[in-house]
Amino acid sequence: MADTQHYFQPKQKFVRSLNMWDIVILLLFFGILAMMGWGLQQMTLPYQAGETISIELTPNVLPGYAIHTLIRMGIALFFSLLFTFTIGTLAAKSRTAEKFILPFIDIMQSVPVLGFLSITVLLFIRMFPGNQLGPECAAIFAIFTSQVWNMALSFYQSLRTVPKDLREAARMYHLTGWQKFWRLEVPYATPGLLWNTMMSLSAGWFFVVASEAISVSNQTITLPGLGSYISLATQQSNYQAIAYAILTMLIVIIIYDQLVFRPLIAWSEKFKLEPNEEIEVSSSWFLNLLQRATLTKLYVKLFENIKELLLIPKYRKKSLPKPFSPKVRHALSVTVVTFSQGLLLFSVVASAVMVAHYIYNEVTLSEIQRVFYLGLITTLKVTILIIISSIIWVPVGVWIGLNPRISKRIQPLVQIFAAFPANLLYPVVFMLITTYSLNVEIWSAPLMILGTQWYILFNVIAGASTIPLEIRYAAKNYGIKGWLWWRKLIFPAIFPFYVTGAMTAAGGCWNASIVADVVMWGDTTLKATGLGGYIEQFTREGDFPRIALGIGVMCLFVTLINRLIWRRLYDLAETRYSVN
Repeated sequence: MADTQHYFQPKQKFVRSLNMWDIVILLLFFGILAMMGWGLQQMTLPYQAGETISIELTPNVLPGYAIHTLIRMGIALFFSLLFTFTIGTLAAKSRTAEKFILPFIDIMQSVPVLGFLSITVLLFIRMFPGNQLGPECAAIFAIFTSQVWNMALSFYQSLRTVPKDLREAARMYHLTGWQKFWRLEVPYATPGLLWNTMMSLSAGWFFVVASEAISVSNQTITLPGLGSYISLATQQSNYQAIAYAILTMLIVIIIYDQLVFRPLIAWSEKFKLEPNEEIEVSSSWFLNLLQRATLTKLYVKLFENIKELLLIPKYRKKSLPKPFSPKVRHALSVTVVTFSQGLLLFSVVASAVMVAHYIYNEVTLSEIQRVFYLGLITTLKVTILIIISSIIWVPVGVWIGLNPRISKRIQPLVQIFAAFPANLLYPVVFMLITTYSLNVEIWSAPLMILGTQWYILFNVIAGASTIPLEIRYAAKNYGIKGWLWWRKLIFPAIFPFYVTGAMTAAGGCWNASIVADVVMWGDTTLKATGLGGYIEQFTREGDFPRIALGIGVMCLFVTLINRLIWRRLYDLAETRYSVN
């Protein structure tokens, strides 16, 4: 008992050695706490369905709106990480669970954000009657759906590709499953998960406009935030308000980049497989400040003690005898899997029949055929955009990932560009299309990839930075250059990361098609041919049979592509291109 108390009782010398950095940390901590308290209190104000929450376009409201938006995104990110560490781990550890989780993620990431909003907003409003918490939960859930799938897939892919020699080392040290997870698998997955978390947060910024200004059933529900501010400025063709929003976005992005992601990137350097003293490691002024503070050292020591208590004993105890023979366990496993798959198949078929019957009573066969045609058009657009983005960003990502000094300077700029909402550029594209009479079918297509192309870049950077240094030196000593260097070294090394990035970029591109196919500025609307425009139109009108039809067709196309193409590439990355 005395030892346990020793772990948790701070020594008096820590109190006596408080310095100026502790004052800065305390001021920053209580400032963030006060802003969160104010923002959370505003989220629980009284609200009635149909009530209009007024949004102002004056610059003085932007700091408060920024706090509202950051709190929603922070809550969504917390639940995204929770989902990632539980569901992503379960999929990587259990082949049985993997058969259900990966198809579930495939389907969910193909459901557009507007599809989630059109269904969940009414549900959450009924869950919290007379309270603004209902629309707030709907907005947070929408942001969650734009973040979580990429993070879960990245973590799953990292756990499945842990090098074999590291796994053998864990077995030699007799680590338990819990210890192996926290001391091997999580550290190995941290760099890739960090980059994908940054990218997922950027995707949340792209969809924050749709989540804070929800248009469904000919009714618009607005929540105080940067997204609703941008939406109103776009409706009113207010260039000055758009400029204020862009400036605020840049300030907010720089602040959380410097206070959160720069320190995390510098901290994650210790998880690289081959630390090299010749390479300049990432640094962060805020991380240096934290390391100088006495309070930080105290809490780090407390955390380390808690971790040691959780990870004791250090060696695995002798396993208990199995209650069943191998044949019985195999029979039970087959029975559980068969029953679960049968139940899942029955549920899917029953749901599909019900939705099909619901749609058939409201929609003609010719319109169904037209929606499938629109789906093919969007598929063609997405395919072309992913190919173009890969040609552009794979070489750039490899260049950044293999040059830490360059990476240190370029990463902040890449993060700012990636986090910047691409839909703020839509008015510029609108002006170019109308001024020069450009073809909206062609020039609106790049809008689909502007917000999602960064998935490819970020994952390629993460993949290139994990290439073992001795392998790079060996390739250099053997004089491997040009196309041979790419084919034998780079492509195999970055392939698992690229598949994760390209698959998520494609899913995000499908989602972005709903926003990009319909470009509005003031009272003028430009509409391109595609499935996204179809879903957006009937979401605004509240035509649920056609919303269900559009979402169902989009899910069908994305799921088929994931099953036939991306899943096979995932398997190839795991079996042939994992680092062993």
